Amino acid sequence: MKKIVLLALGLCLLVSGVPAYQVFISAPETLTIGMPLVVNGTTTFGIGTPIDVVLYQQVTTSTEVKRKIAYVQADNTFRVIFDTTYLPKGTYKVEVPSVGTGDSVNMRQVRLIDRSDEIVLTSQTTQVLSRKMVVTGKIAGDAGSGIQVVVIGPDNGVLFGPSYVNTDNLGGFSIEVPVSQTGDYEVTFTDIHGYIGSRIITLVSGKETIIPVTSVTGTAIMSARTKASRDNPAYFIVTPLNNGTVTVTTSSSVDWVVEYMDAKGDLHTVNDQGDVSAEEIGIEGAAGPLYFKVYPYKYSVSATVSLNAANAQSVAVSPTIPEIFQPVPEESVTGAETAAPPEETTSQKSPTGTLSVIFAAGIALVVFCRHRS
Repeated sequence: MKKIVLLALGLCLLVSGVPAYQVFISAPETLTIGMPLVVNGTTTFGIGTPIDVVLYQQVTTSTEVKRKIAYVQADNTFRVIFDTTYLPKGTYKVEVPSVGTGDSVNMRQVRLIDRSDEIVLTSQTTQVLSRKMVVTGKIAGDAGSGIQVVVIGPDNGVLFGPSYVNTDNLGGFSIEVPVSQTGDYEVTFTDIHGYIGSRIITLVSGKETIIPVTSVTGTAIMSARTKASRDNPAYFIVTPLNNGTVTVTTSSSVDWVVEYMDAKGDLHTVNDQGDVSAEEIGIEGAAGPLYFKVYPYKYSVSATVSLNAANAQSVAVSPTIPEIFQPVPEESVTGAETAAPPEETTSQKSPTGTLSVIFAAGIALVVFCRHRS
C-alpha cells in the first residue's frame, strides 16, 4: 500500500511539473478584400511545434474557409498569411483551435470590406502596345486628396511606384507608364484610408484585334480581359447601356464555358462553339448589372479570355467572386469520422498528448502494484 501511495504522489508531482502552454494571436480588425490577412502569434510551445491556424466565415454559423499550419520559431513566434482575393465581404474569425490554457488569446475577429467599386477606370482595359500605357479614372471619396498607385508588369516586376498621384476636385487622375511588352499589367490603388483594389490592363500587339459583334451595328464595343483556368475562373461585370439587348461574346481560339444570370434571375451555362468560334450570348431587358463566369472547358488550359459587350456602358473584371457564383457552404455531418492526423515526430507531438501518456503510464503502474501486493 505504501508503494501505491508513493507512486501516486510521484505521479502528481510529475503532472504538476508540466507547464501550462499559452498561445496569443493578433490580426487586423478590418481588412480590404485583396490584401493579405496576416496572423501573428506567440506561444510557450517548444521550437518546431506545429500550430493549426483556421480561417472561418461567420454568417449564421461558422464555416471553415482555409486552414494552415505554422511552426514555432526560435523566438517562440509563428505566422500564417491567408489570401483574401476571392473571398466575399463579411465577418470572419481566425482561430488556433483547442490549444492553449490560462489567459491565452487564440481567436480574433476580422471584417473583410470591399472597396473595389470606388475605382472607375475611363482608360481602355485593352490597349495596343506603344511606348506608354495610359491609366485614367476616378476615385470615389476624398476629392483632391491624391492616391498611391503601383503598376506591376507581366513578369511580376514593379514598373511604376509606389508613387503618389494627384487627384482633381472630382477625384480624377491620369498617369502614363512606359511599357515595352505585351501582357497583363496589374494596377493597384491605395488612399489615405488604405488599400482600395486593383485593375488589370492588357497590352496587345498592333496585329491583335478584339472580336467584333456582327449582330449589333452602330454601337461601341466595351471589353475587358483577364486570365482564366478551371481552378481560377474569370468573373466579369457588364453594365447595360439601356434596356435593349446586350450582346456578349468571348474571345476565340479556346473552348470557353460561360455561366451567367439573365434579366429574370435564371442561371445559364453556354458552351456551343468549341475552340473555333467565340461564344455569343444575347440578353434582353437587362436593367441592372450582369455577371459572367468564364473558364476553359479543358482542365489543362490556362489562358487569357476577353469578354466583349455591345449596348453596354461598361465591362469590368470583378475583383471578387459575385454572390450568385458563391459556393454553398457544406453542412457538417454529425457523427462523421475525423480523418486521422499524419504521424508526428517526437519534436512535433502535442504537450496534451504527453500528459495523456503520463496518466496512462501511472494507471498501469498502479494496477501492476496492486497485483503484486
